[in-house]
Amino acid sequence: MPPRIVLCYPVEAKHIAQIAAATPEAEIVDAGQEHVAKEIFAADIFCGHAKVPVDWDGVVRQGRLRWLQSSAAGMDHCLVPSVVASDIVVSSASGVLSDQVSEHAIALMTGWCRGLPTFFRAQQAKEFIRRPTRDLTRSTVGIVGLGGVGRRLAELLHAFEVRILATDLFPVDKPDCVEALWPAEGLRELLPQVDFLVLCAPLNQSTRGMIDAGVLAGLKHGAVLVNVARGPLVVTDHLAAALDCGHLAGAVLDVVDPEPLPPTHRLWGFPNVIITPHVGGQGRWRIDHMTNLFCRNLRRWRAGLPLINYLSDKRLGFPIRGGGAPLWGEACEP
Repeated sequence: MPPRIVLCYPVEAKHIAQIAAATPEAEIVDAGQEHVAKEIFAADIFCGHAKVPVDWDGVVRQGRLRWLQSSAAGMDHCLVPSVVASDIVVSSASGVLSDQVSEHAIALMTGWCRGLPTFFRAQQAKEFIRRPTRDLTRSTVGIVGLGGVGRRLAELLHAFEVRILATDLFPVDKPDCVEALWPAEGLRELLPQVDFLVLCAPLNQSTRGMIDAGVLAGLKHGAVLVNVARGPLVVTDHLAAALDCGHLAGAVLDVVDPEPLPPTHRLWGFPNVIITPHVGGQGRWRIDHMTNLFCRNLRRWRAGLPLINYLSDKRLGFPIRGGGAPLWGEACEP
């Protein structure tokens, strides 16, 4: 019986044709967000990111789904306990959007340093007033999570002559542009040294709420928090309190908790905070790159080869560097 592939990411006809060419025998269903909750029960292979409620427990009980290819780097949308405990093979899109997210992080950081929100408001008021700015160049940046995004961000920040410190659950293969790479427990040592703390970590049980009042207090006075990962990494009320008392100079956030942030939430009112609506991963070539990854993995699936970005430990929510399976961006065939 030919495999049934259910898609739930914004594909076009050319992407469906590309997938069909990689698996001529498969039945391909473009479910979209409207029909994914139903169609996934009839899937052997699923590729996408369901943003609507899906009965993952029911999918596991049914026992048909064999492989789940996420179209997102963050896996919190599907890695419920039943999926983690199941035999369903899971692979992520880690690294596929690293260029876009890193570019967005730098836009947020440089925009904050150069006072762009202040000057935009002044422009609207037709005020021509020179005000102080800060420098990203030759500052110290701490990166929490040196995966696909974290590594790409470090490469781009190197051009600003910044000192880069990082932590990662698997501190291996330190890039030359990173001065020090510590295990996750090294966060406390990193905090008092950095001008900017950039969150690039996945959301899982161990990282949820990791940036709390204690961690924020460990940052040196005048530091800036940057979150381009997942909103629930940060305890929002604790962040607001650190901004209120002036300990933090500011925050730049592409993700928040809750999301979307209610119009009445006090984070909106801080003039030293920049908030964008979770758009860091957007890009002109996003769907092309995602489809390229899926097709490469389809060929590897058929050939019995390790999948790119295979999650050897689903509890972590990300592929392990050096864990035996190739990662996106590494040379591998097909």
